Amino acid sequence: MTGKQLKNSILQWAIQGKLVPQDPNDEPASVLLERIRAEKARLVKEGKIKKDKNESIIFRGEDNSYYEKFADGKMVCINEEIPFDIPQCWEWTRLRTITSLLGDGIHGTPEYDINGSYYFINGNNLKEKRIFIKPETKKVNEAEYLKYKKDLNEKTVLVSINGTLGNVAFYNNELIVLGKSACYFNLLSKQFKSFIYIVLISPYFLEYALSTATGTTIKNVSLQAMNSLLVPFPSITEQCRIVEKLELLDTFFTKYSQLEKQLSFLNDNILQELQKSILQEAIKGRLVKQAPNDEPASILLEHIKEEKLRLVKEGKLKKKDIVDSVIYKGDDNKYYEIINGEEIDINDELPFEIPDSWSWTRLGFITSNEAGLSYNKEYLNDETGPFIRVLRGGNIEEGRWFTREDDVIISQKYVKNCLLLKKGTFITPAVTSIERMAKTALIEDDQKDVVVGGFVLMIKPFMLTTAFLQYLNLFFQTTYYKQYCIGITNKSGQAFYNLSRQKLMQCFVPIPPIEEQRRIVEKYSLLSL
Repeated sequence: MTGKQLKNSILQWAIQGKLVPQDPNDEPASVLLERIRAEKARLVKEGKIKKDKNESIIFRGEDNSYYEKFADGKMVCINEEIPFDIPQCWEWTRLRTITSLLGDGIHGTPEYDINGSYYFINGNNLKEKRIFIKPETKKVNEAEYLKYKKDLNEKTVLVSINGTLGNVAFYNNELIVLGKSACYFNLLSKQFKSFIYIVLISPYFLEYALSTATGTTIKNVSLQAMNSLLVPFPSITEQCRIVEKLELLDTFFTKYSQLEKQLSFLNDNILQELQKSILQEAIKGRLVKQAPNDEPASILLEHIKEEKLRLVKEGKLKKKDIVDSVIYKGDDNKYYEIINGEEIDINDELPFEIPDSWSWTRLGFITSNEAGLSYNKEYLNDETGPFIRVLRGGNIEEGRWFTREDDVIISQKYVKNCLLLKKGTFITPAVTSIERMAKTALIEDDQKDVVVGGFVLMIKPFMLTTAFLQYLNLFFQTTYYKQYCIGITNKSGQAFYNLSRQKLMQCFVPIPPIEEQRRIVEKYSLLSL
């Protein structure tokens, strides 16, 4: 049950007489209603209010049915109208019986004045017993205020009856002109205000308002429907007990709602958090069992080195672009790196421990990187086909990429074939928001008409085996990798960050044996179903 559902349930109990114990010493509500009718008669006689043409009394007959008797002597059974049972000492009454005046705001538009001192409000300005003046609320001058002024006082309750239904506020001497979506009524006594507020924010009133409202897109509750609202009415003393009880429960509602939001957040994010934890365990060698017969990862790194030398020999890779790095654990159980012939102690730089059959390497040893397509904006006006789609950072999510309706489309004549996305390439934003930083996608098939833009980086592994690519795809989604990328960014402007390509290539990557890579990918796929 949500906090709102719990509060609605308790509000419903309150207006059904189930929230606080009944006190047999309370004056019956029927006596209170008699005094109200007498007070209304006095005010009519003195000319202060108009006589209610539909004045009526609701009572329970000897047959336990409810009847309504009108001033002209007419009497009808209203059992089918009664929404729920109430205690014997309570009474049902119409809202018009306990009010001296009920109306709504103007049905036109006043003449606005930005220098005016009075505010033109509607139902959306009403909330939680208060009238809220918003920055966009229009103003009117004194002449318009006097023209449309309503009889509002300390006994006035306001309710939204058009569009959003059921917003409730009390009038507190605000300088306002009412619009038609705000209904107002003046109670015979301000003592009733707090209890009537409970009735109006209860599920009962919202159901009543919706059932009587006209209109499809915009709902409207008529003044007649408001006047006819059946109000469950207890004695003044019980009204006070109910109000006090709900005030005590308000702190509980607030705490419950906070806990409910926390639980909802946990439920919404538990799968995502679980996946993050699984990925972290995977790159630490804790997701699957180690197999002593696996070929160690150091052999795989030797194969990658051989592949790089082959590419250099074939002229596909420049020798100066090769990072010659070997990371190993010494006899002292510390990690060292031999980079370009120089040995350095890197034990304190490594983020976590890995199994003995694994190896540490740097991203720059196992991949190369290249920026995407840079182009002149004038090229986009060239409508000569065929065309190439240009992906940007917004096209990249965790492990996948997708097209968008607002993608940049450019003529093929401005795009080198070498920039077309090839199978086995990873793409990641190089300039983006901090929230999107490190999102990386794997290109699983050659793309004949897709490239990435200049603010997107292509990371190209030297080893293109399926297991290696899938393992790297998981690695790029880990919290470790994302935190590393965020740590090497530089802020560019108010909303964007630049990823340092040079520092990115220095990222430490834990490499498992090739067979374990397969097992990790398979296990993660099963756990992610």
